Amino acid sequence: MTNNQNTTAFFDLIRHGEPAGGPMFRGSKDDPLSDTGWQQMNAAIRDDDQWDAIITSPLLRCRLFAEQLAEQRQIPLHQEPRLREIAFGDWEGRTSENIMADTPEALTRFWSDPVRYPPPGGEAITEFRQRVSSAWQDWQTQAAGKRVLVVCHGGVIRMLLAEVMGIPTERSFSALTVPYACRSRIRVDISEHGLLSLSLIHISEPTRRTPI
Repeated sequence: MTNNQNTTAFFDLIRHGEPAGGPMFRGSKDDPLSDTGWQQMNAAIRDDDQWDAIITSPLLRCRLFAEQLAEQRQIPLHQEPRLREIAFGDWEGRTSENIMADTPEALTRFWSDPVRYPPPGGEAITEFRQRVSSAWQDWQTQAAGKRVLVVCHGGVIRMLLAEVMGIPTERSFSALTVPYACRSRIRVDISEHGLLSLSLIHISEPTRRTPI
C-alpha cells in the first residue's frame, strides 16, 4: 500500500434465498436452494454489479449460487468455512411455529438474549460471533482496495453488522432482520495508520424476520 494513500474496500453481503424445505431453523442442515430461492438470488443481482472476488459459505444454499455467479462473470471464488451458519442443535429442521407450540418460552428468550438462552445442543453464540469476526478481520486485510460479494447466512450477516454497528452480542439477533436475498454493504477504509472507519450502507431494507 502506498504511503499517505487510503485503501477502500466494499463488501456486499447477501443472504441466500429460500432453501428447499421452506423456512425453518436450518443452521448446519445442508439443503440447496429451492426454485424460489434461485429466483430470489438471481433477482437480487444487477447487471451493473461489479466485484473483484466472491466469498461464500461452504453450505449448499450459498455455495451453488456463488459458484454459478463466479463462473458467469469470471470472478475468483473463495470458500470460507468460518462463514457457515450457526448450528441450532435440537432446533435444526424445525419451524418457529413448531418450537413455539412445544416450548414457547425457549424461543422468546433466544430472540431476546441468545447468549443466556441458546438453542438446546446448539453452538454458543459467543463462539459463533468469534469465528465470524475472525474471518471478517482476515478478509478486511486481504480485500483491501477491492469490491467483494459475500454470500452467506442470516446469522452470519447479523454478526458482521453487529461488529460494524457496535451491537452487543446479546442483542445481535433481535436488533436486525435479514430476509432471504437481502443485500447490505459495508465500506472499509484502511490507511498506513490502520483501520480508519467502517460505514454501513443499506441496499435493501429488511421487511420481516425470517427463520435462519
